[in-house]
Amino acid sequence: MRRILRLMLTAAGPYAPQFRRTLRISLAASLVQAAAYATLVPLLAELTRDPVRTDRAWLWVGLLAGLVTVEAVLRIRETAFTYDHWHLVTQATRLRLGATLRAMPQQELARRAAGDLGSVVGGNATAAAGAISSLSTLFIQLVAVPAVLGVVVLVLDWRLGLVLVAATLAALPLVRQVQRRANSGFHHVDEADADLAARIVEYVQGLPVLKATGQAGADSPRLRTVLADQHHAQSAANRSAALPVAGAQLIVQLALVALVALGAALALDLRLSPATVAAVVVTAARFAEPLGLAAVMTKLFEQAEAALHRVDELLAVRPLPVTPGGPGPTGHHITFEDVTFGYEGQREPTLEQVSFTVPEGSLTALVGPSGSGKTTVTKLIARYADPQHGTVRLGGADLRSLDPDDLLRHLAVVFQDVYLFDDTIRANIALARPDATDADITTAARAANAHEFISRLPDGYDTRVGEIGSALSGGERQRISIARAILKDAPVVLLDEPTAALDTESEAVVQQAVARLVAGRTVVVIAHRLSTIAGADQILVLDGGRIAQRGTHAALLAEPDGRYARMWHAQLAAREWHLGPSAPLDGLRPLRDPGTVDEG
Repeated sequence: MRRILRLMLTAAGPYAPQFRRTLRISLAASLVQAAAYATLVPLLAELTRDPVRTDRAWLWVGLLAGLVTVEAVLRIRETAFTYDHWHLVTQATRLRLGATLRAMPQQELARRAAGDLGSVVGGNATAAAGAISSLSTLFIQLVAVPAVLGVVVLVLDWRLGLVLVAATLAALPLVRQVQRRANSGFHHVDEADADLAARIVEYVQGLPVLKATGQAGADSPRLRTVLADQHHAQSAANRSAALPVAGAQLIVQLALVALVALGAALALDLRLSPATVAAVVVTAARFAEPLGLAAVMTKLFEQAEAALHRVDELLAVRPLPVTPGGPGPTGHHITFEDVTFGYEGQREPTLEQVSFTVPEGSLTALVGPSGSGKTTVTKLIARYADPQHGTVRLGGADLRSLDPDDLLRHLAVVFQDVYLFDDTIRANIALARPDATDADITTAARAANAHEFISRLPDGYDTRVGEIGSALSGGERQRISIARAILKDAPVVLLDEPTAALDTESEAVVQQAVARLVAGRTVVVIAHRLSTIAGADQILVLDGGRIAQRGTHAALLAEPDGRYARMWHAQLAAREWHLGPSAPLDGLRPLRDPGTVDEG
């Protein structure tokens, strides 16, 4: 329970002081409750006297009533935390998790499935708050009341007390066994739930593909496996603890039978009064009830512990460190100094001893085969992660000395795969600058060649784009993304070939928008169609994580045996490619645009 209490205090966050106060109130209420049960002993003794001393009997009744009243008041104060703070703890936990996700290194964020994170922020946060508000006080009650009543029985008669002590010692190993099995089992259940949540998100997002391939529905192999794993984990967790729970409850019941039998024998031998025996039996029953519940409740405690652990694990992820006292950027040129970087779990680095400079206001293109490190370069500029060796600088400042929010204010990013939120077009563009006016948003949309198609929509800028922008075409989504980048007006622009997946007509419109976006800015662009970057100030050809060539388009073509020249001629040849005369559809042009070939 110490471990669970520590996790509860972590999850309580800013409400930890109120939580501690609630625990103290719960302990006081439990002690008062135990004292109320203890008054039954002298009360029954007075009621069985001959003659009954009425004044003393009423004294004990009054004390019992007073203790019950005090306990009720304390319980009301105890439950105030549940009613007043439970939803606040849930909200605060989710806000803290949100802040953690916002500051989490992109490398760590990319490693986690969206459904898994959703499960932690949603279900686990709720379960953690529930554990804080209910299970913690219940645990105190289950421990404090039997402890006090056990002492009372020992004082009344050590022989009857030993029966309860023996029962407790016999049941505790079984309770511990339930704890160990439930702890392992519910961690597996929680992992299975997270896997299922992640797979459901994947299933919903990929439903069009699954329908087209006949793998949608209840028999989808993408869901069937994780559903089976979840069922197996839940069944195993319940089965593993069933026998120890039943054993602990049986021991408690046998202890009560033994106590009644021993008490009756002592009463028949006149070594114990019937009133004392009756009081001990009542007290022992109240003693045994929590002990029997403890075995069952242990499963709930461990289930809560699994949820608390997942919340604590996510909160424990530290953001990338910021070196204090470093100078800020003096300009917007970008420098890589002997940079080596490898992703977690990879044996070979993705980039190795890479050095180059992107002068302020220039355009640098990154080309090369898939896996050569092009995207990694742009990720390091946005501080997706820190290199294992070397330094990345912006305006002469080491990125490790810049606050992540300050760094991102200097950058605008346009990805090949655009992500739009299920909101209005206006809201999606305004993400770049929440305080932007409608006029600012319209100006950015015009510059991105998006205003015309937006105006034709039924609700104009208030049209909802659907999940991931599904209500718009690829070219329309890309223009919304460019409008967002134009509105941000950042001095550095990172482009991941924004026209690679577009048709010819959309490409021409988007290229015009991109030209307006990059004008006068420091630009790094990942290029697959070499014709689109022929006018770049410099072209870096990456191969195997190293810079194989660098120079202008003309200078690189002047090296006929170089990789860039081979890629260029391969793309020229691909434009003339068609199916041979032996093919059944002679002369059919390939569906894939030949301009996307990036290596020979």
